[in-house]
Amino acid sequence: MGEAPGSQDRFAAAVARFDAANAEDPRREPVDGEPQPRELVYARRMTAALDRFAPDAPEAVRLAARCQHIRRWTIPRDRYPAGRDGYRRWRTDLGRFHADTAGEILREVGYDQATVARVAALLRKERLKADPDVQLLEDVICLVFLQHYLAQFAAQHDDEKLTDILRKTWRKMSDRGRAAALEIDLPDGLRALVARAVGGATSA
Repeated sequence: MGEAPGSQDRFAAAVARFDAANAEDPRREPVDGEPQPRELVYARRMTAALDRFAPDAPEAVRLAARCQHIRRWTIPRDRYPAGRDGYRRWRTDLGRFHADTAGEILREVGYDQATVARVAALLRKERLKADPDVQLLEDVICLVFLQHYLAQFAAQHDDEKLTDILRKTWRKMSDRGRAAALEIDLPDGLRALVARAVGGATSA
């Protein structure tokens, strides 16, 4: 597709470095009965979801999807104050950390500064709703959450809290992302909860 010589190797090298970093996650997530590093599992799920949702996504988006949570466990939520302000500070700091960590790797494997800056902007979620690539990444993040993490989240929170989270998630998504979300195979209880939350989000 008109790629410069060596660009596929460079992309593969970046993914390998991202995965090596995430493989250091001490937390484990069972996959087919086998415990694996949690953020490595998440990165692979992001790539798989992006490949299904937008197989022709730009290279910068594919890179950002693979490193969206890179080494996230090193900045835990409980390091910040409880409440909304503490949460926002945590998320802002995470975005910068992910951008800086990924940028260092991208430069080391041979990407130019323009690509590094683009991936950083995607990871910081700059101009969500205005930038189609940022929106694409956000759609994939939301789809991965709904498909792989909603059930676990639902087990830890009451319906009111979960409904609030689902409404916020829905508002972040594009129409195309929402259509894909409604096609995810969820247990009946979760599907009903999503339907109620979607109704609230669209009427708000």
